[in-house]
Amino acid sequence: MLKKVLVANRGEIAVRIIRAAKDLGIATVAVYSDADHDSLHVQLADEVVAIGPPAAKKSYLNIAAILQAAADTGADAIHPGYGFLAENAGFAEACEAAGIVFVGPSAEAIRTMGDKVAARSAAHAAGVPVVPGSMGRVADIDEARHILIDTGFPVMIKAAAGGGGRGIRIATSLAEFEAAFPQAAAEALAAFGDGGLYMERVVAKARHIEVQVLGDGTDAVHLWERECSLQRRRQKVWEEAPSQALTDRARDELCQSAVRLARAVGYSGAGTVEYLYDDASGQFYFIEMNTRIQVEHPVTEMITGIDIVAEGLRIAGGAPLRLHQRDIMAKGHAIEVRLNAEDPSRDFAPFPGTVSDLRVPGGPGVRFESMLYAGYTVPPFYDSLLAKLVVHGATREAAIRRLVRALGETRIEGLRTTKPLFLALAADPAVQANDVHTRWLEGWLDIHAARLVPELEP
Repeated sequence: MLKKVLVANRGEIAVRIIRAAKDLGIATVAVYSDADHDSLHVQLADEVVAIGPPAAKKSYLNIAAILQAAADTGADAIHPGYGFLAENAGFAEACEAAGIVFVGPSAEAIRTMGDKVAARSAAHAAGVPVVPGSMGRVADIDEARHILIDTGFPVMIKAAAGGGGRGIRIATSLAEFEAAFPQAAAEALAAFGDGGLYMERVVAKARHIEVQVLGDGTDAVHLWERECSLQRRRQKVWEEAPSQALTDRARDELCQSAVRLARAVGYSGAGTVEYLYDDASGQFYFIEMNTRIQVEHPVTEMITGIDIVAEGLRIAGGAPLRLHQRDIMAKGHAIEVRLNAEDPSRDFAPFPGTVSDLRVPGGPGVRFESMLYAGYTVPPFYDSLLAKLVVHGATREAAIRRLVRALGETRIEGLRTTKPLFLALAADPAVQANDVHTRWLEGWLDIHAARLVPELEP
């Protein structure tokens, strides 16, 4: 077992990791930027180290400062959380070189699955279906035109080193394609330092379904699937488990394919294999693997009763995978919504500020993951996520009713939040019927966004 873990992150995920570590008897170290000196994760950790100014590149992305903090405090492990350095193979290698355990997969697995083209190749080799498109990076626009013969339109141009919805363009004609190709390359280069692109056929009205996996480098298991089809600009806003779109056979095939891929790449720790699912054909296609804990992991924890963060810490400490597939059961239905400091009626404009008062929802089947407290000032330098509200019910209908109840109890005074969005979605007949796809929400927002005006509590 690990003795002391440094959490190289901030916000709600840092709080989540610190709590899991303490439950296992592992000492904790928080690092923080100047903007986060009064953050909750700093207050909860056993030791704290300041690592730099507010700008992420000078603090939470500063590998040298983080490694020095680990050395100064005697931490034997570093947990990267999600975002920042979580999927940085160079950081994983630097930890190993310093004799510090990186809580996550090997640098080789991060590098393979982080490059979307290499990941497609690995999935194909493991017998996992991939979206029709280029099997490697597209050398230039001439090669891209040739690939269009097979993919047809609409086609998606994607950054090979991408993530978070950046470096992506959709073209529905040759003229759009020739304009979008250089734009995607430029955006990919600016965002990731790598302008490489690949291409995929657009799967019309696809669902986004992902499988949670745990591995120890040798073996792997799945913890069933989540559906994340409600997205805005390819960013998830509402996640749930299980997916009611799948038949039992499709679910089994999907989950087993994720396990095959995790085993094929020698995956260690918690990871997520993501797919597009075509309702019309019942076919699923691999799109990418996230080699880290995900924002929506509590959804899976609610239906399985498994602490995914704790299992990742155990595996990083050298313990073999202790879960057997036959013992991992899913019970009921869970939904997570992301409460952000944003105004959905004004194109989700950020709304940082001070929390003048806070009322957290409770009761059966309700979980509130956050770093908030009354008097806390949300800094403007980072992601706008304030809290994750997660609910569990015996059925999907019961979970939606519980979500509405819990949202009604939630008060984050002094800020505007995305709470009105989720109240409106929970009442929408299409959402209630689960008749959605990955592009549904954007069309819905075109019609309804203007009336999603948050209350600014005094």
